[in-house]
Amino acid sequence: ALEDETFYGVFLSRNFGHQIAISAGMVYARGTEAVMLMDGDLQDPPELVIDFYEKLKQGYDVVYAVRRARKEAAWKKTGYWLYYRMQRMLTTSDIPLDSGDFSMMSRRVVDHINDMPEQSRFVRGLRSWVGYKQIGIEYKRDSRSAGETKYSLKRLFKLAYDGIFNFGNIPLKLITRLGLYTILLSLIYITVLVVKKILYDNVPEGYTTIIIALALFSGVQLICLGVIGEYVARIFDQSKGRPLFVVNRRIINGEEKIG
Repeated sequence: ALEDETFYGVFLSRNFGHQIAISAGMVYARGTEAVMLMDGDLQDPPELVIDFYEKLKQGYDVVYAVRRARKEAAWKKTGYWLYYRMQRMLTTSDIPLDSGDFSMMSRRVVDHINDMPEQSRFVRGLRSWVGYKQIGIEYKRDSRSAGETKYSLKRLFKLAYDGIFNFGNIPLKLITRLGLYTILLSLIYITVLVVKKILYDNVPEGYTTIIIALALFSGVQLICLGVIGEYVARIFDQSKGRPLFVVNRRIINGEEKIG
């Protein structure tokens, strides 16, 4: 960016996370027709920009890449495959399967996403929620050309939670169903015990039944509280009203500027 004015550099004050970094890039991107999102590890082939732009000229507002194959560890590929399908079941937004942030979006789509003040960002979900005409292009994702991934297992789980809890209330509905099923099973079990007591008088004595029941209901309650807590935490973060990121310095037209 210092040597070529074509490039525009934005440096944040700290690592705010991958999705926030992408959001910052979208805020400062100067493209009047479209904006391309792409990681810098070359796992996503830059030459696809030509195919993406062709689709954009055909009238599509969002052109996203769909991973047909990926060169990663087997456990990681299996985890991604399961996650995308679980996400499809647990969210109300139609987020395409096996698609990441690698995409090209029209200027109006980018402006819409920039206007969304959500703290827990999941860009591919926001991109799908906006709507307009969208299409996917399949590609083969290569391994990293250099460096190490910054996405730890903890960060991957956080991204997964954001994708599920930010785009639907189905987990809350599942809690209600889980509670109803648990009550139903409890009533059935109580009925069986009463019948056995009246007809056969052979209901086992001791604490085994009580311990099993307590363990079951305690586990169900903890799961329910955890799901509710995920939503409450997002409400808490959103209520603070903090900016998504803080810019340390920028490089514009070959010159470095603070803030």
